[in-house]
Amino acid sequence: MAKSLAGKKVAVVSTDGFEQSELTEPLKALKDAGAEAHVIAPKAGTIQGMKHDEKGDKIAVDFTLDQARADDYDALVLPGGVANPDSLRIEPKAIAFIRHFVESGKPIAAICHGPWTLIDAGGVSGRTMTSWPSLKADLTNAGAAWVDREVVVDQGLVTSRKPDDLPGFCAKMIEEIAEGPHANGRARGRRAENHAERA
Repeated sequence: MAKSLAGKKVAVVSTDGFEQSELTEPLKALKDAGAEAHVIAPKAGTIQGMKHDEKGDKIAVDFTLDQARADDYDALVLPGGVANPDSLRIEPKAIAFIRHFVESGKPIAAICHGPWTLIDAGGVSGRTMTSWPSLKADLTNAGAAWVDREVVVDQGLVTSRKPDDLPGFCAKMIEEIAEGPHANGRARGRRAENHAERA
């Protein structure tokens, strides 16, 4: 992780039920690389982490979705955990925030169940990606090419399967954020948006 992210701002969007290591380790990696990283959630205060099926630590929220502006951030991180992305999927402000990164081509890093919200934000059609195996059908049905690999990078979109993949995930996340927006990702986001409008 030699690349410096000094001057970069990264949004980590999450809510209650996130898999603890999938938020805390990317957050540490971002800060160690010099990025300014903020935890953004639908509510103020703290959000509850999980260690698999057991409750983990509560993490402080830096800004709510009402307070944060997607335009202010250079990249997006979506941690996993089952309840976390399932709750965000039905939160219109969360989907609107995430859609900004899809349409702008800014780097997005999503792990485990994190890619779930990208379906609702129009961010998976035509993309090669991975996730926790139970999301394979959902992502495939939404137009993604799903593969079973530790980490997959597709034009600024970084995805991984599980906590064991975090070292590779964090390394590729740093690389992609250092590179900045991808024009191809931006074009795909527009195509997904246009398809959604026609449907």
